[in-house]
Amino acid sequence: MEYIYAAMLLHSAGKEINEENIKKVLKAPGIKPDEARVKALVAALEGVDIDEAIKQAAVTPVAPAAPAAPEAPAEEKKEEEKEEKKEEVSEEEAIEGLGALFG
Repeated sequence: MEYIYAAMLLHSAGKEINEENIKKVLKAPGIKPDEARVKALVAALEGVDIDEAIKQAAVTPVAPAAPAAPEAPAEEKKEEEKEEKKEEVSEEEAIEGLGALFG
């Protein structure tokens, strides 16, 4: 994410988005830039109108959240709780067994 932030910072400052400038921005807070990621970012942004991309992203509608699943009947919940307790016990037993190996 910091690579994208570096590009956005350069764009908002009116600076050219190139490998050298991105590396400078990343090095300022102590991040060691990955050459491959820097090159990939510069190549990906080549010819992209960032202002237009930001406008498009701001206008793009977000899909509504899926409706919540109906609650399970009480009997099913009790069975699930029992199964979870069984799993917890077997995990505890497993841990105790491992402890015996290391004395």
